[in-house]
Amino acid sequence: MAAKNLVIVESPSKAKTIEKFLGSKYKVIATKGHLRDLPKSRIGVKIENGFSPEYINVRGKGDTIKEIKAAAKDASRIYLATDPDREGEAISWHICSILGIDPAKANRIAFHEITKPAVLEAVKNPRPVDMQLVDAQQGRRVLDRVVGYKISPLLWAKVAKGLSAGRVQSAALKLICDREREIADFIPKEYWSIRPELCKQGLPKSKEAKESFQARLETFKGRKITVNNKEENDKVVAALNSGKYIVTAIDRKPTKKNPFAPYTTSVLQQDASIRLNFTPKKTMMVAQELYEGVSVKGHGTIGLVTYIRTDSVRVSDIADASCKAFVEETYGKDYVGRNFYSNKRGAAQDAHEAIRPSYVELTPEEIQSSLTSDQYKLYRLIWSRFVASRMKPAEYDSVSADIENSGYGFKASGRRLIFDGFLKVYSDNEEKDKMLPELEKGEELKLLKLEDEQKFTEPPSRYTEASLIKELEDKGIGRPSTYAPIVSNLVDRRYILKEKKSLEATELGMKVTGEIMEVYFKELVDAGFTAGMEEKLDGVEEGTESWQKVVSDYYNGYIEKQLNAAEAELQKIEVKPEITDELCPQCGRPLAIKHGKFGDFLACTGFPECRYTKSIITGTGVSCPKCGGEIIVKRSRKGKLFYGCSNYPECDQVFWYKPVNKKCPKCGSLLMERGKSLVCSNQECGYIEKKEKGQE
Repeated sequence: MAAKNLVIVESPSKAKTIEKFLGSKYKVIATKGHLRDLPKSRIGVKIENGFSPEYINVRGKGDTIKEIKAAAKDASRIYLATDPDREGEAISWHICSILGIDPAKANRIAFHEITKPAVLEAVKNPRPVDMQLVDAQQGRRVLDRVVGYKISPLLWAKVAKGLSAGRVQSAALKLICDREREIADFIPKEYWSIRPELCKQGLPKSKEAKESFQARLETFKGRKITVNNKEENDKVVAALNSGKYIVTAIDRKPTKKNPFAPYTTSVLQQDASIRLNFTPKKTMMVAQELYEGVSVKGHGTIGLVTYIRTDSVRVSDIADASCKAFVEETYGKDYVGRNFYSNKRGAAQDAHEAIRPSYVELTPEEIQSSLTSDQYKLYRLIWSRFVASRMKPAEYDSVSADIENSGYGFKASGRRLIFDGFLKVYSDNEEKDKMLPELEKGEELKLLKLEDEQKFTEPPSRYTEASLIKELEDKGIGRPSTYAPIVSNLVDRRYILKEKKSLEATELGMKVTGEIMEVYFKELVDAGFTAGMEEKLDGVEEGTESWQKVVSDYYNGYIEKQLNAAEAELQKIEVKPEITDELCPQCGRPLAIKHGKFGDFLACTGFPECRYTKSIITGTGVSCPKCGGEIIVKRSRKGKLFYGCSNYPECDQVFWYKPVNKKCPKCGSLLMERGKSLVCSNQECGYIEKKEKGQE
């Protein structure tokens, strides 16, 4: 039997997709992530020896390494086809080390979409491992390791076990804490909103409300006006009630709304959060599935989107032409646009295209039956954004009117959509347009109602995951691949709470930031300094910086001396636990809410003299179908949520999805919530129904 060509990728699903493209002469094996990395039990960086990393084989990867070595021994040719980014390049470099391959030889292949033409083209054009990309990854990895493993033990000693600091994480936490201070310091200011509801004179009563419009107060005698209190408001209202509303100017002009650029990683995370209510982590997980390959009816297993980690809005000429041809054929020649989009940053981030569908002709509706609900939602978002980016702007007939009464100037505006353009495929969910009636200069209008309302200025909103990612990107902190896990890490460390979508700093987060990081490690949490470090690390990728020098300058110039100062000066910081009204049954002292690895629990405030603890039980209000006890929320040893009977161990009833107080009409078992559906808890039944409004 002839020796096969060996192709090494990162994920098993990607391996299956590529093996189908390449045929029987190729064997494809997945590394399932990194094979070598820094050890978890120690820092693994020789600081005194030029910050050289001490790589070891990743625990649990022994069998995978053996399999790759055995396959490589018999292979006629080896291709390293890990992901086309810094991490992927580093994994290829580590594979070279494990297999004894010279990284300077042409064994590395890269493709930005998992389609048969892209994969075959890559195999024809192997290249050496890009050591600048490898060094860029090493620089970030070593720097993050040094920061985390040097500062985190200080937090354990001075605050509490289980805390951590990080180059991007700590800067993100400071942004959230800064916003919390702004909210706390905010002093509301009174103002009054005055809005007349107007219509043309001489209309029948039945048409007045239908053809009315609102105007907003903007000026007094040509100068901008703010009504600050009731006394001022009453004065304005009295003048308006005794005067007449006269149209003083009409401005009619065509306006356009331009389509958005195709997605970069961070913008996809933001938009999916806003439109689909996906966390960035979930967005990246689902996007990875679409990239690596999905079995599509009639097409086999194919990658549906291009590589999902990119800062670029660039699109290949072939993809651009293909999309425009699709738009012309589907919507007509009048919909084909000539839009230009530019990147926020330079060439270092332009190695990849924007995130787009691999096959634009595969519409979301056509392949919906082959996708999970989440895959369909995200694919539809990516597909529609890309197609819209190749379409013409939406066009409006816009009108604004200046209206005056007793020296007070009002503005009213309206618009009507006259050409939908890109909105045909990518709606921005704006309110429906409302056009002003035909008005003439000098015309007197009829007042239907004068609304005057006391209001107060609002404090700045707390960050959401979407707005935090936008802020990080705008300030140049981190890179797209680092954004997704930030919020979950901060929540896990109890630095922040996530209430619905809002991110609120906890007392612990405020203390760690305000009393430690801002005092002793101010460069680490300074947005400008952190962004400057990112640029230097990008410089490693471009070949203008040495990663060892970047790490050395950062450690020797900032971290080491600040760490020494913090260890010498910083006193133990106490974070007060949340005391409850419940008393300890053993000693009578109050119980406090404590945070453990597997969730919150109650513990006696008399610890260590009294070691009483108690689980916090969260009920569901649903009765157990076996014994009548209450079904409560539980957590497995690995931290996974499930639902079980409160009478355990006498009753072993368990549900892996949240049960509801509704029985299956088919078999009588309890129904469970699963996404936007209710499914029968009896697996043999298979009944499913959509949630009613109010249940979602």
